[in-house]
Amino acid sequence: MAIFDWLTSLAPRLHRAFIEGGRWKLYLQGLGVTLEMTVAALIFGVILGLMVAVVRTAHDQQRPGRRNPLLGFFNGLCGLYTTVIRGTPMMVQLLIWSFVIFKTSRNKVLVGIIGLGINSGAYVAEIIRGGLMSVDAGQSEAGRSLGLGYFDTMRFIVIPQAFKNILPSLGNEFITLFKDTSLVQAIGAAELTYYAFTIGGRTFDYMPPLIGIALMYLAVVIIFTWLQARLERRLRQSDRR
Repeated sequence: MAIFDWLTSLAPRLHRAFIEGGRWKLYLQGLGVTLEMTVAALIFGVILGLMVAVVRTAHDQQRPGRRNPLLGFFNGLCGLYTTVIRGTPMMVQLLIWSFVIFKTSRNKVLVGIIGLGINSGAYVAEIIRGGLMSVDAGQSEAGRSLGLGYFDTMRFIVIPQAFKNILPSLGNEFITLFKDTSLVQAIGAAELTYYAFTIGGRTFDYMPPLIGIALMYLAVVIIFTWLQARLERRLRQSDRR
């Protein structure tokens, strides 16, 4: 009987949270912002991570007795960057970006993208570095024998081969980044979680909006996981041909 009463009271709660006043539009708007932030932050993170990974890989692959001091300096900076970013909570980083570095900025979505992108870049750098190091050293030597420089060898020979190895990890990073966008509501960025808290505050009932966005996050993750699995299968099929 208690369950029946609870289900009976659930209908008006769902109506207030999603239907009344066209509030469902806010959820869709928030989801759109969340996806935009995820894609922008991942692109930023991949570019940053690729640069860091190439520097660190180039440093690690130097021949004994032929160390480049300038490369060593940049490798030290990259190592410091990955250590600090991976060793501190993302929430703290976002708060520093919003209330210390960009304290006068009103564009909290952009601040969130910067914070998420720099955080993601540290993890992507280690993912890409692992992929680059997994490619047989003979591939780089073959590129050099063809007259290619280091960066051309990386661009045309090593990176394309490493991409297949790092694709699953990059997919997982995208999923993690998508879920971590919920932290950006702490700095006032109007994304999905922000609107859920806003609607919950207006209706004095947080359960329906929070459960609703949880299902939205889950649906997007399931869709992306399915797309990632299809892409991986196609890549495996291309290797067999």
